[in-house]
Amino acid sequence: MALEMKVPSPGESISEVEIAEWLVKDGDYVEKDQAVAEVDSDKATLELPAEASGIITLKAEEGDVVQVGEVVCLIDTDAKKPSGGEDKKDKSESKDASEDKKSEDKKEEKKEEQSSSSKEKEEKSSSDSKETYATGSPSPAAKKTLDEKNIDSKDVKGTGRDGRITKEDAMNAEGKPSMGSPGPGKRSESKSKMSMLRRKVAERLVSAKNETAMLTTFNEVDMQPIFDLRAQYKEKFKEAHGVSLGFMSFFTLAVVRALDKFPAVNSMIDGKEMITYDYKDISIAVSGPKGLMVPVMRNVENLGFRGVEQEVKRLALRARDGKITVDEMTGGTFTISNGGVFGSMLSTPIINPPQSGILGMHNIVDRPVAIDGKVEIRPIMYVALSYDHRIIDGKESVGFLVAIKEALENPKEYLMDGNVEKALEL
Repeated sequence: MALEMKVPSPGESISEVEIAEWLVKDGDYVEKDQAVAEVDSDKATLELPAEASGIITLKAEEGDVVQVGEVVCLIDTDAKKPSGGEDKKDKSESKDASEDKKSEDKKEEKKEEQSSSSKEKEEKSSSDSKETYATGSPSPAAKKTLDEKNIDSKDVKGTGRDGRITKEDAMNAEGKPSMGSPGPGKRSESKSKMSMLRRKVAERLVSAKNETAMLTTFNEVDMQPIFDLRAQYKEKFKEAHGVSLGFMSFFTLAVVRALDKFPAVNSMIDGKEMITYDYKDISIAVSGPKGLMVPVMRNVENLGFRGVEQEVKRLALRARDGKITVDEMTGGTFTISNGGVFGSMLSTPIINPPQSGILGMHNIVDRPVAIDGKVEIRPIMYVALSYDHRIIDGKESVGFLVAIKEALENPKEYLMDGNVEKALEL
């Protein structure tokens, strides 16, 4: 029986996917639940598991865009799993193999006869049109045209007698604009098709730049208080909860506090209306095998330090292992991006539409700063808030970032209610 495997729906808004890569070959025996392909949607890359065991027949090529519900492969569930051992075959199988061998021998003899005949034809053809001094050489008119177009004759295939390059060949040849005299070394190029996910990301980024009034405001944060807290409690925290006390929990809870103070930043434009959310679904940018992904932490206003760190770890691992789902990346109300893990000192993060704000974290560098009239060396992080100026005014954006700064520079008061051990659940 041939089982038809159809493309499952990755999410409500997705109607088509692209076959990114087949993980098996046509005619392979596959086991039930074995990953047979990776498919790209416009939001994530997902694995396609075999629905049954059997011999697989592929019905789509890599790079094909297929509709949800379309058949992409067949699985012959009646096929037996290959034994892989000659000693396990019965006499009838041996007889079949012997007959197959005779049939193959006859095919080989026929191929050799055909090959010999083809070789004779090729030799005769080559004697009629052999390579000479003219092969690959341009005619005077063709040379002039190629020089004007800055094209090397080596890059043009001649169609004239004995492979000579004609003027028509030169006229049809396509060259590149001159960029001066090339230096030594390779100057090769390669092309590869962008995945559906990458193409969709590109469209969204261009859309965000073109359809929002995006501005960015900056500030700096003295990270010394957080450094001191982590140094004192990180071991106890990890022993108690099985996760590290990182920077993301401090920033995430600081964002929740700032969104309470400035609800316009937790809003979106819908036509002529503005939607403001009373919950905080925070998107966090994480790096996955297929590029940047933005999974969402739901109702972060109900989480503490432990809850945030556990959720960040869970989502990061799922993104790394390629198991993140479309639902887990849909519906955030605000985004936090940490370019600091890659060494970024300062950047202007792009809004993740339809959201209206994104906070950019950067690397932490020891810098000289003025503290109580004296110069001290402190670990400083630059932070950036990109926002949609259509619904967020300058006063609100600056106030939001200042609220972030004061919470991070005084976490005991603003994020822990003065009780560190209770806040960390120790």
